[in-house]
Amino acid sequence: MAKKATGKTKTADKKSYELFNRDTQAFIYNMQVNATQRMLDFDYAAGREKPSVAAIVNPTGSESLQKFFYGPKEILVPVYKSLGRAADKHKNVDVLISFASFRSAAKSAEEAFEIPGIRTIVLIAEGIPERQMRLVNAKAKKLGKVIIGPATVGGVKAGAFKIGNTGGTIENIIESKLHRPGSVGFVSKSGGLSNEAYNIISRNTDGLYEGIAIGGDRYPGSTLLDHLLRYEKDPNVKMLVCLGEVGGEDEYAIVDALKAKKITKPLVMWVTGTCSKAFKTEVQFGHAGAKADAEAETADAKNAALKKAGAIVPHSFDDYAEKINETYKALVKKKIITPAPETEAPKIPLDFNKALSAGVIRKPASFISTIADDRGEELMYGKMTISDVFKKDIGVGGVLSTLWFKKLLPPYATKFIDMVIMVTADHGPAVSGAHNTIVAARAGKDLISSLVSGLLCIGPRFGGALDGAAQQFSDALDRGLTPQQFVNSMKQKGANIQGIGHRIKSIHNPDMRVTIIKNYVKKHFKSTALLDYALEVEKITTSKKDNLILNVDGVIGICFVDLLRSEFTKEQADEYIQMGALNGLFVLGRSIGFMGHYLDQKRLKQGLYRHPWDDIAYLTE
Repeated sequence: MAKKATGKTKTADKKSYELFNRDTQAFIYNMQVNATQRMLDFDYAAGREKPSVAAIVNPTGSESLQKFFYGPKEILVPVYKSLGRAADKHKNVDVLISFASFRSAAKSAEEAFEIPGIRTIVLIAEGIPERQMRLVNAKAKKLGKVIIGPATVGGVKAGAFKIGNTGGTIENIIESKLHRPGSVGFVSKSGGLSNEAYNIISRNTDGLYEGIAIGGDRYPGSTLLDHLLRYEKDPNVKMLVCLGEVGGEDEYAIVDALKAKKITKPLVMWVTGTCSKAFKTEVQFGHAGAKADAEAETADAKNAALKKAGAIVPHSFDDYAEKINETYKALVKKKIITPAPETEAPKIPLDFNKALSAGVIRKPASFISTIADDRGEELMYGKMTISDVFKKDIGVGGVLSTLWFKKLLPPYATKFIDMVIMVTADHGPAVSGAHNTIVAARAGKDLISSLVSGLLCIGPRFGGALDGAAQQFSDALDRGLTPQQFVNSMKQKGANIQGIGHRIKSIHNPDMRVTIIKNYVKKHFKSTALLDYALEVEKITTSKKDNLILNVDGVIGICFVDLLRSEFTKEQADEYIQMGALNGLFVLGRSIGFMGHYLDQKRLKQGLYRHPWDDIAYLTE
């Protein structure tokens, strides 16, 4: 569970006026594949070292990995069911981009409030009830959170971070020079006009530094002035550009800030909706707040007040670009702005459908594999080339740990894996798996068929107790049961304790395999908590019957839990047990023995033993 927010969020890596930088990572709330891909395309074009999307939160789906492109390569983005779980896994993330519907957007913001690390919350949805937003805004202000939206497309920090679908396609992003930073800070209510403004700014200045669309609802989470004041404090922003709109009185807060000299950088601003005077009655201009209910709320009144307060106000939107260009040139002349250098953005491959006719194809892989790759110059086991596998002499245990557990375990652990394979390789011809392999071989079946017939016998009665023992004993230990309580509970269920009992061996005639493993584990493992617990259980069971000992399946499964919990988190260790990884060790070991039985039978059948006394015959009944 994420820790509850108790006060204002602290962000060590960002200044107070900075919401995003080139290291910013975000959570995407709801499965928005296209928006996520557009963010990743922007990241690649901007030359970011790591993607801006850390994870997707999909409350109605299941936890998984989602494929996306990062330039020409595919990457995997984790998907979580809850925001709290995502935050626990990715503690560096401080931005939430919520694509939740208007019915659940406020709830997603409330979830984000509970996570101290999340500072900026973007609400894309339109139509969130005004009462809900007023409550959300009040709580955000109290906690020191910044809300962009609702009813917003988001925003962009050029060359650093882009929210969702801001700026449109990657072609438009590059055309508007958003892949690298300029000198202009921009804010508006409208997302559509923001995209248009980015293009205007790119053609009349050295480009955008940061742009935000606060959204068109009546009660936005942050105001035009909030962002202008951030830009005022940011030394990288040299001039301000803003678009207001008819309705409401937010623009008058900017007028007051200009008069009070809180805004000193040149501000080019236009309030749209001047055509409203051509209508006989007041007109609703799209956004919920874009309607003048009084003379002061009209676009003409606001533009006049802004001009009087010192803003650079054009005669109409038609000469908005001209005023921006004039202001920029004046700042360059004064050497306040040194024009940003032009940089060529990396080319982003076209997606499959778009590229089909042009013959430039980007096709996703049919399968996902994260353990090995043979497409390069050398075969890769995880992050290790096959050459390094032999140079570092990691052995079979090292290869298995790399391919099964996705990391090279320490030498004590890889040695233990080698031991497990060695002691499980065979158990003689009488057990069911070996017996079936022999029968199939004598019937003339091929190697694969004979081997599979033996492997199919593996289960709770033969070799399948590794996972069962690991699960039963670890569950009892985790629940705080004493060894006696565990034994009693299994007796009440009428269930056998997996990993306990042997037909021949007993406390007085121990299984040497178990002894070898116990001695090694006691000497080399970091922790033997579960093994110690199992040995206490063994004392209880053998007091009733001397052959109810910890057998080889049990000791392997139990010791492997101690190993996994030493090298992984408990959650990861439990996942490997649930997936059947431990029984996989038995399958691997017994495959060696079964293949030996197959070859033995073929040799016998073909008369390859010229002197029968050269070999010891282990006969079955």
